[in-house]
Order: sequence, then structure tokens, then C-alpha cells
Amino acid sequence: MNTAHHMLLYGCGEPGTAKSTWNCGEMAQNSEEEQASPCGPHSHSQILYAWARDAPRLGLPPGVGFKVGKDSPTKYLVLQVHYAHVQKFQDGTTDDSGVFIEYTEKPLKKLAGTLLLGTGGSIPAMATEHMETACEISENKVLHPFAYRVHTHGLGKVVSGYRVRSNDRGVQEWTQLGKRDPLTPQMFYNVTNAEPIESGDHVAVRCTMKSNRHRVTEVGPTNEHEMCNFYLMYYVDHGETLDMKYCFSQGAPNYYWSNPDTGLHNIPHIEASTL
Repeated sequence: MNTAHHMLLYGCGEPGTAKSTWNCGEMAQNSEEEQASPCGPHSHSQILYAWARDAPRLGLPPGVGFKVGKDSPTKYLVLQVHYAHVQKFQDGTTDDSGVFIEYTEKPLKKLAGTLLLGTGGSIPAMATEHMETACEISENKVLHPFAYRVHTHGLGKVVSGYRVRSNDRGVQEWTQLGKRDPLTPQMFYNVTNAEPIESGDHVAVRCTMKSNRHRVTEVGPTNEHEMCNFYLMYYVDHGETLDMKYCFSQGAPNYYWSNPDTGLHNIPHIEASTL
């Protein structure tokens, strides 16, 4: 983590450029280099894996794998590496940060997917704020969650994720998928509850942020900004993974779980905000 701040492994239909390495923007607003996104502008794009804070390796459950290559929308793997500091490279020193991938040519029946939940928004000066997002699973698929990962920058205190389902009486039950202090190693952890997620359920995430800054902090890519991300890794027993790869909201101060149009109620406010 003293070299690479974090890394993201994208699955792309087409890469952002034909070059073998390139500046993928975000961190380099002042750069004069040509920039391109990790995946092409009209290409399939999903995040397969993410790493930060000296996280150990991730092993998938037996018989579970990500489908890539032939008959898959993922034709390319693109590794995006974010560096917090570049001073150590200015004398020509190189870096070999990366990801080791195990693969098989034997098709696996259990296909893995990653759903990234996150927010936009801002955090007021000298305040505690909740950054929240939620999406309904509308596709007729049964998801078996098995791992989750949280990510914020320095202001994050707690990140929690839930499956939300209405019972026979119409009361929403919030089942925790995972909850972490985001400043611990940002690896994939086993989910708290591996019960299936089905069509009609919601997935919901809250990041509790506490700012001691005398300025507003916007969501953005650098350490001067903030992020609220929750990666949910799951598999399906048959068929394809979700078409929905991302679930983002506007975030505070425009979006909260308690807004009337979210359809969410019975919210576990204290549990979702404390470790």
C-alpha cells in the first residue's frame, strides 16, 4: 500500500485504447498525456476485482469463476493502478504492482459477478453525514452473495450493506450482507449472511462519514475527495449474471434511504451506522 493506493480489475468488451499502457484519467487532471477510460466508451464494462490497503489474496468458492473470452461480453481484462505518490518513480524506478489470475478452459457452472454500489454527493464541513444508495433487483435471477469489500477515503467510519425484503406482512426486513471499518485492509471478506438475493429484493448501502475539515468534501477520485463504495461479489447457479453492474445514487444531500420515493422503510439507522 506504500506503492499502489488501490487497483481495479475491469472486464471490458473493448479496451479504452489499443496501447498496452495508458493514462486512464481521473487522477491526472493536469496531465498533458492523452487519456482514455479503462474500457471503450461504448463497450461492456464491469469491475471484476478491487484491492487496497495491503489486502491478502481472494480465493473464489469451489466451482465459481468469472466468465471471460468466447461467448462472454468480457473480451479484455484491464488493470487500473492508482498511485498515491509518484516521487519514487521520478528517478526512473519501475513498478510491478499487479494481480495474479488463475484461469481454466473448463466452463464452470457457477458464474461470478460483482455489483458495485456507490454514491455521488458531498460531506459538509465539521459534520457527520450518511452517504446512501439502494437499488431493486428487477432481473429474474437468484444471486448467491459470498464476498464483499468496502472503500472510502479518510473520512469513512462505517460502511454497511443490506438485502432488504418485505415479509408476508409487508414489513421490510433488513439482512446485513457486510459491515466494516473502511480504514481496515480493504480486501474481500465473507458476507455476514449468504442467503440468496432474489427479484424484488433491494440491495442498500450506507457509508457513515465524519469530517473534521473546515471545508466541504466532494465525492471524487483523489485523497482530497471522498468515495462511498461497496462491492458485492456473488454467483448464479445457472444462466448469466446480472445485467446491472452498478448501483449509484446522487448521495447526500439529495439522496437518502428515507426519501419518500425510495420505497424503503423500517430502516436500521443505529445498526447501519455503528460497528
